Amino acid sequence: MEYFPKIGLEIHVELKTKSKMFCSCKNDPEEKKPNFNVCPICLGHPGVLPVINKEALKKVIKAGLALNCEISEFSFFERKSYFYPDLPKGYQISQYSTPLCKNGFLEIGGKKIRIRRIHLEEDTARLIHEKDCSLVDFNRAGVPLMELVTEPDITSAKEAKDFAEELQLILRYLGISDANMEKGQMRIEANISLISTNNSGDLGTKVEIKNLNSFKAVERAIDFEIKRQTEILKNKKKVIQETRGWDDVKKRTFSQREKEEAKDYRYFPEPDLPPLEITPQMIASIQAEIPELPQQRRERFKREYQLDEKSIEVFVQQKELGEFFEKVISELPPNLNQKDLLAMIKLSANYILSDLLGLLKEKKVTDESFLITPENFAEFVTLIYEGKISSKIAKLVLEEMFKTGKDPDVIIEEKQLVLIQGEDELKEIVKKVISENQKAVSDFKSGKKEAIQFLIGQVMAKTKGRAHPQKAREILLKILNTS
Repeated sequence: MEYFPKIGLEIHVELKTKSKMFCSCKNDPEEKKPNFNVCPICLGHPGVLPVINKEALKKVIKAGLALNCEISEFSFFERKSYFYPDLPKGYQISQYSTPLCKNGFLEIGGKKIRIRRIHLEEDTARLIHEKDCSLVDFNRAGVPLMELVTEPDITSAKEAKDFAEELQLILRYLGISDANMEKGQMRIEANISLISTNNSGDLGTKVEIKNLNSFKAVERAIDFEIKRQTEILKNKKKVIQETRGWDDVKKRTFSQREKEEAKDYRYFPEPDLPPLEITPQMIASIQAEIPELPQQRRERFKREYQLDEKSIEVFVQQKELGEFFEKVISELPPNLNQKDLLAMIKLSANYILSDLLGLLKEKKVTDESFLITPENFAEFVTLIYEGKISSKIAKLVLEEMFKTGKDPDVIIEEKQLVLIQGEDELKEIVKKVISENQKAVSDFKSGKKEAIQFLIGQVMAKTKGRAHPQKAREILLKILNTS
């Protein structure tokens, strides 16, 4: 009997707001001083009154609209009751029966992954486990938290990873969250069950893997769990409904506890917060703020610039780099014909994605220390395209532009990097190279055509890149074929 997986994801995202969800404390979970950004509300003292963060509400609605969701015109908060040291009041303010967003989807590889719900809640405190005790830091308590739940439409570990990566990108484009998994700003839980090929289609026993904190962990944990459950079922045993963790060192899941159900949380309406009425005007206002999203950018870059998919993906993943590229294109010479324009677009993309990225390393084009303007980069590309500088000189010029921010023409003049224009001057250099490399000359004349490349390299070295390679080739061939 064969089995195939049905996977659903639950993704928690810390929202980027100035204050926490229900109080005016600073939203800064990374604060190094423990229990610094706290007050009686986020410490869970009895008798305190929470107040809803409107900005957090708008951000969740914006995410819902970007993910094709229906927005609830009426919603309210509820108490989700459970006891754990990171939640001293004994309940979390969350949503269950009336989520802000529902029935959406995100398209991955041409397939629509349905989104069941997106709701808003408060984050819990952080537990720090020492050797002989556990400590509680409330800086994170009360941080606005968006929870997204998919339908079990995902059928592979890779598809789950692709969904999470695309969601992270969308959240960053929207400015909702940095969604940095290493910092806990985006946390993923996967629900996995197996169905046999001769089953009626009902889901098998569901196992949840908690707190996956990297995309690699998501893929590896799901792959492992699919194999683990398959072995259990093939041995005629039953899969236990439970919550499991992921051991990134041993590369395996491990049992944590039996899985709770919704009834165990005893949801009931939060009496200290009013119900929410989301008006069509509010929805329209938020919709107008949604920028171009990753998939729209992919399609536009393909249509307008005719770049290959690999180049487009870099410009989509690194949004600021893509914006720099577009500014460069806007500064290219006007009135170019279509053929020249597309050639210069491709040349610009190549130099940005190879040489410039190599110089940037961990920096960004938006950093204050980045000195190259789009105008200067467009001028740099134009000089290359028009054959005024060689590829070797281009590297030197770009490095100097990166260090100083100077105009490429100024650098070429200061460093005396202008290409040798006079044919007589270049001819004398070529003759010298021929006289100094008789073995390569003999190889060429005996039929080893690759020897010409060596001789061209020698001309380029002797001129320090100031010779045009094609012109050097022409003169070399002319002299060699007549001598």
